Amino acid sequence: MFKNKNLILYLAASILALYFLFLGLSKAKGFFAPLVTATILSLVVLPLSNKMEKFMKRNWASLINSLLLFGISIGLIALVSFQIRSFVEDWPQISETMKPKIEQVKDFALRHTPLDKEDIKEAKNDSSESGSKTGKKIASFMSGLSSFMANYLLTFVYVFFLLNYRHIFRDFLMNVFPDRKRDTIKTIISKSVKVAPQYLLGKLTLMGLLAILYSVGLGISGVNNFILVSVIAAVLTLIPYVGNIIGFTMAVAFGFLTSGETTVLVGIGLTFMITQFVESYVLQPYVVGERVDVHPFFVIVSVIIGNMVWGIIGMILAIPIMGIITVVLLNIKKLEPLGILFSKKQFSDN
Repeated sequence: MFKNKNLILYLAASILALYFLFLGLSKAKGFFAPLVTATILSLVVLPLSNKMEKFMKRNWASLINSLLLFGISIGLIALVSFQIRSFVEDWPQISETMKPKIEQVKDFALRHTPLDKEDIKEAKNDSSESGSKTGKKIASFMSGLSSFMANYLLTFVYVFFLLNYRHIFRDFLMNVFPDRKRDTIKTIISKSVKVAPQYLLGKLTLMGLLAILYSVGLGISGVNNFILVSVIAAVLTLIPYVGNIIGFTMAVAFGFLTSGETTVLVGIGLTFMITQFVESYVLQPYVVGERVDVHPFFVIVSVIIGNMVWGIIGMILAIPIMGIITVVLLNIKKLEPLGILFSKKQFSDN
């Protein structure tokens, strides 16, 4: 009976500790999100930085890699911005094309739902009244944009310092634990730093193959700017699960909404269905495969928690962070059962 009470107390304490941990991380997103993002990015370019340091000083190698990451991010933002600009330019044509479709939807709603014309008019009035709140929305957007830009630039500053002074953090970990634990710490560090690069390498290969598959399908379907749409849809797969939905929505916007042809919509739907099937059952296991040793169930759980804590950026970081946590748990004797629980290899072996 006493043991059962202790078990219940430990379980309750663990649940409370996790709750306050995630609550604290959520409240401190402005500080931790850029720092954790910079840490993962630093691990991604660490192999390249190590090679460059054979020919130049560490501070120059760190600076070049920070600027390289910054340039890549600017390129991705420019790519998305170009596509949004194209959509805005095509909006008058889209509006004209979609007017008959909208009227058909209204007629269907009036015939087959409890809605009547008064309800539709009220919806229009509500949308017109919302225009008075535009000023507040713009102010809120500008405030959010300034905060994003500050964190965005700060991330690459962190990358530089993490790369340039990484020996400090390594020495700290080596000295904070007893000498008998040093071999374990070395093993954890060496395995952990490989998780993010391996994951990104697998994802980059996967995105390249997905871009090709999307381009073929969307090109046959008649989507405007299908190559650009395909590349962006492939890049969006960095956001687990949600990225595929955003990519599909974008393809519909530039395909069906522009042309209004039902055959284009069917083609887009088939393209994404077939590509997602190939990704899930062929490409994902063999291309990404064993690069991140996390069981699929806990991948989903980590992505959901990442979204709850930090939103989209949390979803992107969830898988590599979970991979690093699994490596750490598997190499600490007392916590090894948890590592076995999270590990994909252990599940497959049993």
